Amino acid sequence: MNWQFQYKEMTWLFTGLLLIVGLFILYVRWKKKTTKKIGDPKLVKLLISNYSRRLFTSKNIILSAAFAIGIIAAMNPRMPATSGKENRKGIDLVIALDVSKSMLSTDLSPNRLERAKQFINKLMNEMPDDRIALVAFAGKAYLQMPLTIDHSAAKLYVSSAGPGMVPRQGTAISDALEMSAKAFNSADKKFKSVVLISDGEAHDDNIVSTAKKLSERGVMINTVGVGSAEGSAIIDPTTGTIKKDEAGNTVISKLDDGKLKKIAKATNGIYVYLQSSDEAVAIIKKQLSQIDRKAFGDVSMMNFRNYFIWFAALMFVLLLAEIVIPETCLPARQAKKMM
Repeated sequence: MNWQFQYKEMTWLFTGLLLIVGLFILYVRWKKKTTKKIGDPKLVKLLISNYSRRLFTSKNIILSAAFAIGIIAAMNPRMPATSGKENRKGIDLVIALDVSKSMLSTDLSPNRLERAKQFINKLMNEMPDDRIALVAFAGKAYLQMPLTIDHSAAKLYVSSAGPGMVPRQGTAISDALEMSAKAFNSADKKFKSVVLISDGEAHDDNIVSTAKKLSERGVMINTVGVGSAEGSAIIDPTTGTIKKDEAGNTVISKLDDGKLKKIAKATNGIYVYLQSSDEAVAIIKKQLSQIDRKAFGDVSMMNFRNYFIWFAALMFVLLLAEIVIPETCLPARQAKKMM
C-alpha cells in the first residue's frame, strides 16, 4: 500500500475551484466595465498606470493553489508506517436486532433486549477476525453501523440500542432482512451471514420469500429466538406502566419461533433459542465456521504516517504570500530613479 487519503469523500470540495475561477473572471469583467465608465481612456490609463494585471492574476493563482492544497490537507494524505498490512481471515456478519417494545418483556431477566445484547457482545468476542454490521429494527429497519472490524465501536452501538431509536413500532422482519442484505458488498457471492435476533412477533407474509431471495445471493440467515412461550407483560420504558390494549386488558407478548425457524431453514441456517448466552454463542459460532472465510486487508489496526501538516503549512505560506504580494507596482520612471 502506498499513498492514500483517509477522507476521500472530501474530493467534492475541489468544485470550489470553479467558484474561485468564476469569481475572478466576473471581477475582471467588472473592472473593465468600470474603467470605461470613468471617463477619458488616456486619463484612466494614467491614473492606473501602477496597476499590474500580472500581479493581480498571480495573486488569484496563488489563492486557488492554496485552496486546493488545503483540501488535500483536509483529506489527510498518509502512508503506512510499515511495509505491509495486516490481513485477517473472516466473514461479513450482519446482526439484525429487534428493538421493538415487546423486547422489553421480562420473561427473560432482566428483559429480552438486555439478554440479546449480552448474546451479541459475547458473540463478537468469539469472532475477532470478522467484520460486523448492526441493523436495528422495529416497524422499520435502519443500518446503525456498516461493516467494520472495530468491535469496540460496534459494542457502543449495541449498548445504546433500544425502542427509542426506531420511531415506528412493530416487528418488520422482512425490512430488516432487506436492510441487512444492503450492508454486504454486492460483488461478494459468499462469506456472508445474518444473525437475526427477535421474539418473532411479526405480521408479515413476505418473510420467508425475502429470506429465500437472500439465500440465492449467498447469504446464510441464522435466527435467535428471545422470550418464552408463556410470555409476559410489556413494561413501557417512559412511564414504567404495563401496556394494555383498547379493552384495558394486559398485553402479553409471547415468543413466536415458527417464523424464525422457517427463515433459518430457507437459507440453510439454524434456529437457536436464547436461554443461555454461552450455549447460544457456541452453537452460532459452530454454524458460522462452516462458511468459507476470505482474507481482507484491515487498515484499522495499522499505524500511518500522516502528512496533512506539511500541506497545511504550504497552504499557510501561500496565503501569506497572497497577502504580501501587492496588486500594484512602481511606475517605470519612479523605479529607474530609485535604482
